[in-house]
Amino acid sequence: LTEVTEGLARALGVRARLLPMTDDHVRTLLLTADGWLEFQEYFVHRHHADRVTELRYQGARESAPTPEVLDAIASARLIVLAPSNPFLSIGTILAVPGIEDALRAASAPIVGVSPIVGGAAIRGPADELFRSLGGEPSAAGVATHYQRRHPGLLDALVIDEQDAGLAGRVRAAGLEVVVEATVMRHHDDRQRLAEAILTRWLP
Repeated sequence: LTEVTEGLARALGVRARLLPMTDDHVRTLLLTADGWLEFQEYFVHRHHADRVTELRYQGARESAPTPEVLDAIASARLIVLAPSNPFLSIGTILAVPGIEDALRAASAPIVGVSPIVGGAAIRGPADELFRSLGGEPSAAGVATHYQRRHPGLLDALVIDEQDAGLAGRVRAAGLEVVVEATVMRHHDDRQRLAEAILTRWLP
């Protein structure tokens, strides 16, 4: 998978190095009223309309991070957990044995960006999953989620300007908090947020 991903990126002119978390087979399964659903069935075919009561990362325990991933983590100057779903995206990556240990051993600061803005997910079912799996769909809830499930992993959380009033609760959870405009509708928005994060944490 690592080699295929590299080939696709090269063919598409993507200059950033893209690395899958593992070359092993890992599947995200979600328990709903209709039983266990594969991620694509839940997300694409059923438009994440089902209430999810449990997650399973099938194959994760038997998987291993690639040497390329471990090297990237160890050599990074800054690690940013993008505003992706803490359950379906970041959670799946952290379920691979060795990745969280590698992150904790890294010398780089680890900064998360909240995927919840104004109490709702900008895209996808993150807010719905907070409600059904336990937690609060808010920037403060994101901080609590990471601190409970992965205590001490994050050094800081970037939250949106709409959620500035929650900054105190994020600090109370034990994280440095930075308030920025995090909603990225256009390229300029993405570039500005990236520059703000890099400027703050890179020497």
